[in-house]
Amino acid sequence: QVQLVESGGGLVQAGGSLRLSCVASRTISSFNAMGWYRQAPGKQRELVTTISSGGRINYADSVLGRFTISRDIAKNGVYLQMNSLKPEDTAVYYCGAQTLRYEYWGQGTQVTVSS
Repeated sequence: QVQLVESGGGLVQAGGSLRLSCVASRTISSFNAMGWYRQAPGKQRELVTTISSGGRINYADSVLGRFTISRDIAKNGVYLQMNSLKPEDTAVYYCGAQTLRYEYWGQGTQVTVSS
């Protein structure tokens, strides 16, 4: 069973920054892709950013230029640096990992951006 543990959420003022961390219970090289997703109240979960096993990165238009995904394979970690945060970034942020057959999710971490 794969576990993904997120941390780093919190309350921040608009314009501020947060860094989210996701640590996997096994080597992240075993996943086809990992990424960050978010779900705001009353809305569906949406993709924020993903990174493939080969290092290809994809961002949602709404975060392009403000958020940066990175990884540390030695630490089994994937990170999300969020800058210039906006109130509309408020959501529960989830770390996800995919193989050919399965998807795995963390428990989520709350990010609240005050105006």
